[in-house]
Order: sequence, then structure tokens, then C-alpha cells
Amino acid sequence: MADLAALLDKEASAEIEAILSEARTRASEIVAQAEEEAQRIIAQRKHALASQHDASLVRAKSAAQLEAASLKLRSQHQAVEAVFDEVENRLNALVKNEKEYEPVFTNLLKEAFESVGGKTTNVASVIVNPDDKTLAEKATAELSLKSKLQTDASVRGGVKLRGNNKTSIENSLFERLESLRDELASEVSETLFADTSGA
Repeated sequence: MADLAALLDKEASAEIEAILSEARTRASEIVAQAEEEAQRIIAQRKHALASQHDASLVRAKSAAQLEAASLKLRSQHQAVEAVFDEVENRLNALVKNEKEYEPVFTNLLKEAFESVGGKTTNVASVIVNPDDKTLAEKATAELSLKSKLQTDASVRGGVKLRGNNKTSIENSLFERLESLRDELASEVSETLFADTSGA
């Protein structure tokens, strides 16, 4: 009976050893799979973080480029506006200098007069700034328009003719500057910011 018990004990030990060995093998496989899965998850997260980092860099670079472009446009606009301010200052100075302004004023009046056909009968009134009245009296007398002379403070640096057909023609330095402003702004910008590097 002792032999049977020893034999059963030996078989049980062998069976236990086989189960333990299988359990160890299975545990090793599970641990290996877990480690592999962990490495895969780590790699995915690293890749996701790298992608997020790259995307953040692209967004930051784009935002910086937009801000730089905005600042450049703003400074260019300010520079162009400064040029127009200077032109207006010079026109104001010219208008205040009667000796230099008189031939300019006379030409502006003649151009406006020609635009209505050059006939006194086509002109209902000649409107000028009150400061230009003395110049206007002389210039309108030459064209037989003196009796049609009126003043209006809104007319600056030139004349406005009102025709008998209710048309109105303004020919002034400031009106010309304003009407050409968009076209001139483009040219001024090109001149100010032309690439002089020769590239």
C-alpha cells in the first residue's frame, strides 16, 4: 500500500509539476503579450504626441506668419497714409501761397469751364472757397463769369461749376487727390516698398 501511495504521490507531483509548468508558460505568454501591448500603446501615444506637437508647431508658425503679415500690412498702410497726409499738407501750403496758387487756380477754373463747353451761357454759377474769392474775381472776369461767382467753404483748392442743366463739376486739387487716391495708393506702396535687393 505504501508503494501505491508513493506512486500516487509521484504521479500527483508529476501532474502538479506539469500544471505548474503549463501555468508558468501561459503566464510568460501573457506577460509577453502584455509587454508587447504596452509597447504598442506607448508607441501609439508617442506617435500621437509627436503628431500633436508637430500640429502645434504648424499652428504656431501659421499664427506667427499671419501676425507678421498683419503687422507688415498695417505699417505699409500707415506709411502710405503718411505720404497722403504730407501731400495734403503741401496742397494746403500751396493754397495759402497766393503767388504760387493763382496760376493753378486759374487753370482749374479754365479746365472746369471747358468741361461745360466753354460757354458762359452753360454756367449757372461758379463756386469757390471764401478764401479764394479775390483770385476768383480776377479769373472769372477774364472768362466773363464774374457775375456768377458764389462762395462755399466746402470747396477747397479749386472751383465748382454748376451748369444750367443742374450738373455740377468740381475741379479742385483735393478732389483730384481723393479721386485718384486708390490708384495712387498702389503706386505709392510699390515705390515705398519696392524690393531694392536686386533679387
